[in-house]
Amino acid sequence: MIEIDFNKTCCFTGHRPEKLMGTEDYIRFRLAEEIRNAINDGYTTFITGMAPGVDTWAAQEVMCQKAANSDIKMICAVPFKGVEKKRTQEEQALFNTILNAADMVEYICTRYQYWAFQARDRWMVDHAARVIAVFNGTHGGTAITINIAKEKERDIVMIEDGENV
Repeated sequence: MIEIDFNKTCCFTGHRPEKLMGTEDYIRFRLAEEIRNAINDGYTTFITGMAPGVDTWAAQEVMCQKAANSDIKMICAVPFKGVEKKRTQEEQALFNTILNAADMVEYICTRYQYWAFQARDRWMVDHAARVIAVFNGTHGGTAITINIAKEKERDIVMIEDGENV
């Protein structure tokens, strides 16, 4: 277990692949850019919520940064044990690769609870000074997480997810 320094911790929120309007390549490029910016701003710990799409793409970039910089740490905030079981084999393999690369894994619930995803999002925002968000303006978990971050006056870096990107 690592000690979380709030002022040096950044988390991610964003849509799952099926809700994204922009291209995966563009979103990955912008995530990498903002993660590098965060590192340049002194952030050393990154929290991923482990959902398919933005969360896992961000985690993959953090893993690359960890390989080049031993000061970089990654925390996986998992909504509940077994969350990955309904995913494809490929998604499960990626989930486990990310989990194995983590410096810390925080299970929010031991089993499924209808509120586990929102509890995970709140936990991430509670432990991070900056939130990197990929957002296309639609309702859902990403919008809720951004609103929580705004209420808590976190530094929010928005990556626009529009049809033309």
